Amino acid sequence: MALPAAILIAWEVVTAAGWVSSASLPSPRTVAAAWWDWIFGPRQALAWYSGTWGLYVLMSLERVAAGFAIASVTGISLGVLIGWYSAVEDLCDGMINFMRAVPMTAWVPFAVFIFGIHESAAIFLIAFGSFFPIVVNVAAGARQTPRILIRAARMLGTPPRRLLVRVVLPAALPAIFTGLRVGLGLAWVLVIVAEMLAVQGGLGYALWSAYQFSRLDLILAAIASVGGLGLASDRLISLLAQRVLRWQKGSTGQ
Repeated sequence: MALPAAILIAWEVVTAAGWVSSASLPSPRTVAAAWWDWIFGPRQALAWYSGTWGLYVLMSLERVAAGFAIASVTGISLGVLIGWYSAVEDLCDGMINFMRAVPMTAWVPFAVFIFGIHESAAIFLIAFGSFFPIVVNVAAGARQTPRILIRAARMLGTPPRRLLVRVVLPAALPAIFTGLRVGLGLAWVLVIVAEMLAVQGGLGYALWSAYQFSRLDLILAAIASVGGLGLASDRLISLLAQRVLRWQKGSTGQ
């Protein structure tokens, strides 16, 4: 907490001393007051900045959860197959690298054209963008499965058709969690892009609306909200990884 506290103190000193105009950079107290109204203020039909924070957070969370779940299931499944079967790698590797080289923002017009201004457009963008870091990391993890583990499993009588589930998938777990963390971070980026351009409601919508009304205090509040939610979700995956990968500590001598 030392670094965030130091940043807040420096920010308050700079704005209180008048070194930067309030129009260019509102003080932390101004941002906190606007954020408070956004969370606890009375709901009004035309005032998106009063009492809507919880609703917008819920919208963004639902979109991230739906898109990330789709990306996780498809990315892990295909990544394991690509890393284990050379025929699947030959079939899919070129197309995956071709598509992931295209910036995700370039897919926004495509998503809006296909799905319209609808939830499905945002979920598509989140799932599509998060899929690539997951599948690439999982494929690398499956590809690097130690051969000694495979030989040992065969010697112990594991049928070849079960090697994928009993040996390759557990060996790839560290890479899987790495891919999930990277993919989740990208999901929060993409939900903001989608809500600014492809759907209504959510933290991205609030961020864009604050920009249109020149409300820098609410822009900063929205940025802090996204950062906090992204940090919290990343911590959840890290905690899950620590529980699932407890065997790593013993194997690395830690």
